[in-house]
Amino acid sequence: MKLSYQSEKDDKAHYLHIQGDLIGDEMGPKLVEIVSDAIQEGAKTFVVNLKEVRYISSSGIGLLITMLTKMRNAGGEVYLTAPSEHVKKLLIITKLNNIFSVYDSVEDFRAAL
Repeated sequence: MKLSYQSEKDDKAHYLHIQGDLIGDEMGPKLVEIVSDAIQEGAKTFVVNLKEVRYISSSGIGLLITMLTKMRNAGGEVYLTAPSEHVKKLLIITKLNNIFSVYDSVEDFRAAL
């Protein structure tokens, strides 16, 4: 399934809502650019909503780590929200659940701040 996304921001964070398979294909550099643009705007909190993501490849994992590295280097943080059961298992297997803060939904993230 082809990847698509929407980005938005509010007073708490910048959000990236991803739909499709996160495989780090030609969309990868564009997604990293969105994080870079958010950093230039002064963002310290970036949320990647995985609700509509059904599959993440190793390149997709690398993409998430690149986003996290960019934000942390700028003094910020990346949060993941609403991963499917399949994606949750992947985060546990790769131990990324220890690196990223994961919330069950965007609403849960907003309530936690």
